[in-house]
Amino acid sequence: MARIYVNPETLTEKTVATNRVSKTVKGGRIGRQTAIMVVGDYNGHVGYGLGKAMEFPEAIRKGIEDAKKNIIEVSLNNNTIPHEIIGRYGAARVLLKPAAPGTGIIASGTVRAVVEMAGIKDIRAKCLRSSNPTNVVKATFAGLSALRTADQIAAVRGKNKD
Repeated sequence: MARIYVNPETLTEKTVATNRVSKTVKGGRIGRQTAIMVVGDYNGHVGYGLGKAMEFPEAIRKGIEDAKKNIIEVSLNNNTIPHEIIGRYGAARVLLKPAAPGTGIIASGTVRAVVEMAGIKDIRAKCLRSSNPTNVVKATFAGLSALRTADQIAAVRGKNKD
């Protein structure tokens, strides 16, 4: 998949979840921090990254760096998504439904962070099965990257959109 270039000055970042993890070794426990970060330009481009380090600020910096490398383009229909879709990753399932103008973002905090950064203003979403933040973010991305507008589908099929 080709990397999408987005001007870094237009990107804003948001922390989705942070976590303290530890590894037990012969001398005791070694603590580390993880941070799931989402970056976006509020105009159809969004990316996520996972950063791990000894301290939170460093984990956040690494997460932002990783997120800038994983940017996808989201197909938008005005301020919502073109059709209903279920994103899947691991045990997580995320149902994304288009909504009427003025509805706002009806979603959990994890999904909300991703769709806000993508520039979606009206959407209804539901996390099905797992609520693990990492898998929910990846499932949301799987759903958003699979969205297609009527024009895109017509072009693939060689038809006129009517």
